[in-house]
Amino acid sequence: MSLLHDLLEYNQQFVENKEYEKYTTTKSPDKKMVLVSCMDTRLTELSTKALGLKNGDIKHIQNAGAMIAHPYGSTMRSILVAVYMLGADEVMIMGHHDCGFGALQPEPVMEEMENRGINPGVIDTLKHSGIDIKEWLKGFDSVEESVTENVAKVRQHPLMVPDIPVHGVVINPDDGKIDLVTDGYEYN
Repeated sequence: MSLLHDLLEYNQQFVENKEYEKYTTTKSPDKKMVLVSCMDTRLTELSTKALGLKNGDIKHIQNAGAMIAHPYGSTMRSILVAVYMLGADEVMIMGHHDCGFGALQPEPVMEEMENRGINPGVIDTLKHSGIDIKEWLKGFDSVEESVTENVAKVRQHPLMVPDIPVHGVVINPDDGKIDLVTDGYEYN
């Protein structure tokens, strides 16, 4: 059986046994916060459990490196929707030690794209369209600096409420220890 069918079979039992009931909550976050963290599998549950959060407490956005790649991209849009429409009053950017995105080099990714069938001409076309794939796929040197830069992108965004605290933290994926990088309350 395929992974998809295994998952759908499990889901059928999940629904029939009403296991969803323990996860029932509202659309608005109880703790009034939106958390942006990395998509690293080690953080799927650890990032919230290490903060004492449960389902329904926050809005949680996960992407590669917990990055705000573009001021008008989907991550920033999601943060703004959480603030303006879903009741979030605070934002937390959570990077982590041993982040694969931090060490990411664009060349191996681009090579793998070609190996899996992407025409090299596509990359050239994007380059001529003003999209720098190498810059877009480039990681970062310091997780603390990355968190600080992403906090600033949110805090200084022209559509962000100026008095929203934007915090920055770094989590250790081995034990869940969280270090404060930026205390958003100090800026309000």
